[in-house]
Amino acid sequence: MLLLWQLSLSISIVALLVGIIKKYWVFLLISTITFIPIAYYFLGANNAWKYVGLTPVILFVLTILIWFISKKK
Repeated sequence: MLLLWQLSLSISIVALLVGIIKKYWVFLLISTITFIPIAYYFLGANNAWKYVGLTPVILFVLTILIWFISKKK
């Protein structure tokens, strides 16, 4: 199970970096989707870690912004 979490986190980080550097909204969407299982786990926390659950929302907003920017070009 830990291997799946590490794989999901690493794919999410790599896709996020590629998406930001090259401004590809598809990679940002992949990053958002692969981070959802990790965020879902932290939503049940009763401390400050529960805010990790908001990360997919932030990534999705970033994806939409990059999509609008690429659409205008």
